[in-house]
Amino acid sequence: MASENEKDFIWDKDMGDECPVKKTLELLAGKWTTRVIYELQMNTTLRFGEFKRNIPEITNAMLSSTLKELEGKGIVSRTQFNEVPLRVEYSLTKAGQEMMPIFSEMGRWGANYLK
Repeated sequence: MASENEKDFIWDKDMGDECPVKKTLELLAGKWTTRVIYELQMNTTLRFGEFKRNIPEITNAMLSSTLKELEGKGIVSRTQFNEVPLRVEYSLTKAGQEMMPIFSEMGRWGANYLK
C-alpha cells in the first residue's frame, strides 16, 4: 500500500497528456538528454568541446541537437560571448537545477537495486 507521499506522485491515467509524471518522462526522453543534464550538474558550465571530452560517444550533431532541445524546453541556458574565436557556454537554468533531486533519488534507487 502506498504512503501519503507516494500517492502524490502516482501516475494519474485520467489526466491524459497533463499527467506530471508523463510530462517529466517526455522531458527526459532521448538517448543523451539525461547524460547532458548530468554533465552540467557535475560541472556547472561547459563548452561544446568539454561536452565532447566528457561524452566521447556522442556525435557533434547529436550533442548540438540535444543542447538546442534542452534550451528550447528551458532546462539549459546558452550564453554566447562575442569574442574571436566565438565562445559559447552552457549551464542549467533554474528549472534544470530543480531537477537535481530527481537525479539524486534515481541514484539512491539505483544503488539499492544493484545490491
